[in-house]
Amino acid sequence: MSGDFPLSGIKVLDLSAYIAGPYGCNLLADMGAEVIKVEPPEGDNLRKYPSTLPDESRAFLGVNRGKQGICLDLKSEQGYEVFIRLAREADVIVHNFRPSVPPRLRIDYDTLRELNPRLVYCSLTGYGQSGPLASRAGYDQVLQARTGICASQGTPEQPQIVYGSVVDYYGAAMLANGVTAALFQRERTGAGQHVCVSLLSSALAMQAARLVVAENEPRDINRDMRSGGITGIHPTREGHLYISANTPHFWRALCQLIGLSELAENERYDTVKKRAAHVDELVPMLREALQAKSAAEWEALFGDQVPCSVVRKVEDVFEDAQVQEQGLVGEHEHPAFGRYKTIANPISFGQAGARRQLRSAPGLGQHSRELMRELGYTEAEIEKAIADKGVLA
Repeated sequence: MSGDFPLSGIKVLDLSAYIAGPYGCNLLADMGAEVIKVEPPEGDNLRKYPSTLPDESRAFLGVNRGKQGICLDLKSEQGYEVFIRLAREADVIVHNFRPSVPPRLRIDYDTLRELNPRLVYCSLTGYGQSGPLASRAGYDQVLQARTGICASQGTPEQPQIVYGSVVDYYGAAMLANGVTAALFQRERTGAGQHVCVSLLSSALAMQAARLVVAENEPRDINRDMRSGGITGIHPTREGHLYISANTPHFWRALCQLIGLSELAENERYDTVKKRAAHVDELVPMLREALQAKSAAEWEALFGDQVPCSVVRKVEDVFEDAQVQEQGLVGEHEHPAFGRYKTIANPISFGQAGARRQLRSAPGLGQHSRELMRELGYTEAEIEKAIADKGVLA
């Protein structure tokens, strides 16, 4: 493994499932860490999610790049003993069990730090380690509903989910950030620590801009940060176009380029707040003007004068010239369906000179034998553990 990346030499055990934990560990792999995905005999539940790909979930492939895979039954003595050997050598352990589960499995922080005082142990939960909801399973869209995200997206009559697992992915980023900070502190102190991340804290943190209440403010106030409808998605002669024109410079450029330059000089509309107050007047004029061209034509005309984009499908991203130039999509090989493309390292490190090229997501137990050999097990011991189903391969 190359030593040019910030986390090169760091070993991570990923016991998590679904999206937030696995993708958080994926980000650690992007930064150079060696990540071993530890799955139970039934595998990560995300493997079973609907997908048009044969024998694999698209979502699983997308959030588990760059990992080796071992399958252990932690309830068996054989599987547990293999895990303990891994834990003694690990720098980081990540899981998304509810708080009561790790002690039952004998993999809680207090147990493992006795074996490995330098261990950074990260617990990702739905609601945190304590409190009346700590024992509940947490899921992205449940937390969206609980924390006001759904109410903010729709109307009082019809709240809306934000699809795309945004809380999970924000939680993944918080996980990677917390773990790297703990590793940095370990360099100073020599000691590991318990890092706690929750989907609840992630859902609140990603709303920091509107999660502010002043003393004596009424409870129900307008927290909408949208700029009165000018900034948003608009229909054109063909296709839809997203426009952002909040600053005076971009507002003037927009008015001039769509043939409504008189609006830019009108004091009635010369601030974001004023435009928001007169949205019912401005949006119809804007949309009528946009009917003169297609979304693609407006995007080309606006160029760098007005921030905008044609509303495209995710499939278009694979051929996007900017994405290709930045090396943000890479190719992998899969035994069931051949080559596939997915996101490459989203972080570039100048010293490394390039983004790290990661292996594809592992099959269930794909590297069990290989990893046990590295831990010092004999071939006979490996085959017995597999025959006894403490380890799957």
